Amino acid sequence: MPDHTHHIRLLRDLADILETQPVPADDPFTSHPDTQAIIATRHTIRGQLNYAVPEALQLQRRIRRYNADSGIPHGDIVALALDGFLRAKGYPPESPAPPGG
Repeated sequence: MPDHTHHIRLLRDLADILETQPVPADDPFTSHPDTQAIIATRHTIRGQLNYAVPEALQLQRRIRRYNADSGIPHGDIVALALDGFLRAKGYPPESPAPPGG
C-alpha cells in the first residue's frame, strides 16, 4: 500500500492556508484587509513604480480626477488597483508584510 502521508500533509497545509483567506466582499473592488492596513499606516516605506503605459488609456488624467473626487493619494490609488489585480490573478504578496514596511 502506498504511503500518502506526504500528500495528506500537503492537503492539510493547503486547507489551513485557505481557512486564513478573507471572505470575499460583496463589492469586488473592496481592497484586501492587509493592503488597507499597509496603506493606512503613516510610516509605510514606499518605492518608486515607473512604467510606460499607453497614453490612450488616459491613466494619469483618470487618477488625478479620482484623487480629486476621493482624496485618496495618487500612489495609494495605483497600489490598491495593482494589488487587487495581482491578487485576483493569483499573485498575492509572498508573505504578509508588516504595515510599516
